[in-house]
Amino acid sequence: MTEFLILGFPEFPEFRLPLFTLFSLLYLLALLGNLLVICIVWMDQHLHIPMYFFLTNLSALDICSLTSIMPKMLSILLTKSYNTAFVDCVVQMYCYMVCVITEFALLSAMAYDRYIAICNPLRYLKIMNKRACAALAAASWLAGLLEPLPPTIVVSRFPFCDSNVINHFFCEIAAVVKLSCSDISIIQIMSYVQGLFAVFIPFLLTLTSYMFIISTILKIRSRKGKSKAFSTCSSHLTVIILAYGTVIGVYMHPGSMDTGDPNKLPIAMYIVSLPLLNPLIYSLRSKELKMALKKAISRISTFVTH
Repeated sequence: MTEFLILGFPEFPEFRLPLFTLFSLLYLLALLGNLLVICIVWMDQHLHIPMYFFLTNLSALDICSLTSIMPKMLSILLTKSYNTAFVDCVVQMYCYMVCVITEFALLSAMAYDRYIAICNPLRYLKIMNKRACAALAAASWLAGLLEPLPPTIVVSRFPFCDSNVINHFFCEIAAVVKLSCSDISIIQIMSYVQGLFAVFIPFLLTLTSYMFIISTILKIRSRKGKSKAFSTCSSHLTVIILAYGTVIGVYMHPGSMDTGDPNKLPIAMYIVSLPLLNPLIYSLRSKELKMALKKAISRISTFVTH
């Protein structure tokens, strides 16, 4: 097998151009939003704190995730260029798994950061120093890079002898594996094990952090103190609910591993919506980020007028 044919959305031939327009707009907005977050945090010294350090990592990850999927999908919708090389397909499959695994690892690291900020505020800067933040971020990226390697290598060595038509808009591992003419039980076992380490363990770590956070907030006597403590983690909590809620709804329902037609539109919306919503959620709920954004806009408008 030297190439695959990625069908895209043949179920909606009359909506090909509207889908292209919609996903192009969402892709552009998500890219601009995450690039804006990275630039603002980098430019404003007041935002050089652990929470925004992790946020820039999340924004960079969202850009990588979108760029690994969206250009080929948009090309299929616009030009009907279904062909993709076998190597390119394997690389795309690996990159997508890297982004998903790294995202959940980063979210658990951010939950630990919020746990220290609320439950141990006096020692926050000492515990969450630059070295600790760099180590947590590096561990998240390393986990994302290493965990998908075994299933990717196994799939790349599978024989494909029946068909090379992928009924999806990108090279998702389940869609590729079902084309193989060999026993795929090993990759199914690896996928379940990977899901355990990539999603379930980060979820347990995140849940544990928030159990301590909620317990600490409930012990605060004043309503103002409770509101202030909760506001420091509300953005992250919203992102966690969206991330885990969508991934469970799309991938972990009964029959999600079957060889039938995948839920392509929900998966496409999942891929593009999280990177689009993350910067919006943090910018709307973070006073520091909103102030930094206003300063940046003011500087740009002053520079343009003069």
